Amino acid sequence: MSVRAVRLLSALLLGACLVAPAAAKTTHRPVHKTTSSKSSKGPTLVWRGDVTTAHGVVTEMAKLWEKEGHGRVELQPFNTASGLDAVAGGTADIAGSARPSDGSPEDSRLIFTPVAWDGLVMITNPANPVRSLSLRQLHEIYFGKITNWSQVGGRDAPIDLYAVISPNDGVEYSLRSLLYGRGDQQISAPRLYLNTKALQEGIALNPNGLGLSTLSNVVGNPKLRTIPINGVAPTVANIADGSYPLYIPLYLVTNPHSPKTAQTQAFLDFLQTDKAKAVLRDHDVLPYQDGIGLVSMDQARRNKVYAESTASSAKPPLAAPGASYAAAAAIAPTSERTLAARSALEQRHAETVAAKATTTSGAGKTYTVVKGDTLSGIAQKKGVNVAELRSWNHLKNDNIRLGQVLQLSSD
Repeated sequence: MSVRAVRLLSALLLGACLVAPAAAKTTHRPVHKTTSSKSSKGPTLVWRGDVTTAHGVVTEMAKLWEKEGHGRVELQPFNTASGLDAVAGGTADIAGSARPSDGSPEDSRLIFTPVAWDGLVMITNPANPVRSLSLRQLHEIYFGKITNWSQVGGRDAPIDLYAVISPNDGVEYSLRSLLYGRGDQQISAPRLYLNTKALQEGIALNPNGLGLSTLSNVVGNPKLRTIPINGVAPTVANIADGSYPLYIPLYLVTNPHSPKTAQTQAFLDFLQTDKAKAVLRDHDVLPYQDGIGLVSMDQARRNKVYAESTASSAKPPLAAPGASYAAAAAIAPTSERTLAARSALEQRHAETVAAKATTTSGAGKTYTVVKGDTLSGIAQKKGVNVAELRSWNHLKNDNIRLGQVLQLSSD
């Protein structure tokens, strides 16, 4: 099925949901509207997009936006394709996407603004005993070369791989970009769903199920369990320091020709306020500016993930226009307030890099572990990255022992 056909199908299915009879809405209602006892003075903004961005970024942000008196946000979570099509067509003002522009003519007419960092996570049923997957194993599972849990240390049972049907779905596209160097890579996943919410419900019922979601979308769900990658658990802290390899930005997408451009830009600026950032952190996503250092690490991270997953020293194919996070950050729309904030953070990151260079080039390129030390604490103290510290010392995890001598550089 072509990308355009899938996007059309998504739009038709969403339309059917929106016009469903009242009796059906009581059990399946994809449209959620914010409510508030305080009247709002501003105009209503319509947001539509993937369930991931709705849960991690927009739902509580919409409530705060209205509470502050800016206006109401009508939420229509469904999937990435429906959101992008709605913003392009003018039936929605903002879309949510867990991927950047794919370089298509449709996407090139829109502006993708990164607003937060999240982690792509492999999820399974809590009854599944497998505790870690390597990037190479993940690559082979999606290619249909590993089909049984016993091949990755589990029970003798088939791996029931679940995926979202749209090849340009945000989470699916982002994972495939990392593993295969192209977001539209075909995979072997016979169980297909319209969005991650439906996928998660399926896996919760199947001890042999495996699928993809995001950290913010599954935290606190007792019916699902995340599987560490290369022994590194998906946590906000491991995303922030880059040690968890499958981190991604979440985007809000706008149309530069929309009559509500000023209002949508105001909403994007609102996400930079302290109150808004606190809401993001409460939902296990990292405000984009808090992880600005991840941008400079992105290409090296992509090269490493691709090399490990393909068991090759080759570099991934060139990404589609606008698909790299650094490029996305560079072209993101900026009001004066947004530009000033980003500039200050980039300057802070540059100062951190300089301080790190001074630390590692000065006296003492080793550190001896003392009582109470943790690997992340040592990394912070010495101005280095946890992932680098782990690599320099050939550590498989964050466990260290009293008296251990750690290298603080690759020299």
